[in-house]
Amino acid sequence: MDTLTIIGYIGALGIGVVLGLIGGGGSILTVPVLVYILHVEPVLATAYSLFVVGSSSLVGAVRSAQKKMVDFKTGIVFAIPALTAVFLTRRFVVPAIPDQLFTAGNFVVTKSIAIMIFFAIIMLAASYSMIKGCKDCDDEQEQIVKFNYPLILLEGIVVGFLTGIVGAGGGFLIIPALVLLAKLPMKKAVATSLLIIAVKSLIGFVGDLGNAEIDWTFLLSFTALSVIGIFLGLYFSRFIDGKKLKKSFGWFTLVMGVYIVLKETVL
Repeated sequence: MDTLTIIGYIGALGIGVVLGLIGGGGSILTVPVLVYILHVEPVLATAYSLFVVGSSSLVGAVRSAQKKMVDFKTGIVFAIPALTAVFLTRRFVVPAIPDQLFTAGNFVVTKSIAIMIFFAIIMLAASYSMIKGCKDCDDEQEQIVKFNYPLILLEGIVVGFLTGIVGAGGGFLIIPALVLLAKLPMKKAVATSLLIIAVKSLIGFVGDLGNAEIDWTFLLSFTALSVIGIFLGLYFSRFIDGKKLKKSFGWFTLVMGVYIVLKETVL
């Protein structure tokens, strides 16, 4: 096992630790670790990321369900449009994207470059969300759950499409939506978002099974390390302020997003 592979597996552990510490965000590191450290082809990396994110989130969702923190009805209402969108995106949209999109002078924009740049844009949006925070997401009082179905449908389709294209969980969009559109308290929103992310990510991965050659030995070992990392992160969260860490991780994500854009275009 070479040095880069070891670093990549350490990265897998780190992804889980971040997920365990701040309840999200770590999945957005999965694709960069797979592509730039382990040299997995970008389209395949987004498929692997769906499995890693889905499996890791499922572990978190089960733990939260045991503590009765998951609102299953709300999770189902939000998950149906999202999982439909992510499955269709992985099954039909991603394979339909041509390998070469266009040229600008001597620069050829390929499918892989376009996906990584789009992923970087999602990272920048996520970093803004983590740095700024959600001002309306601090109320922990129980309220009557009310569903704004048109907005939920639109949000689910958008999140499902983004998840399908870049392989990230989209928790930075789902959690505020659960708070603002379903009136869930923050802790329940975080727990319920794990269930939604798990279901739609794994459904999205199923959409890839006919389109990609999966190295199951590598994928399962990478995922196992991420899951171990979650338990480590949950343990460390007893001693570390997750809110402060989330803002710091937001700045790190911002730097990573800018790096990916530069890497794919000028470096």
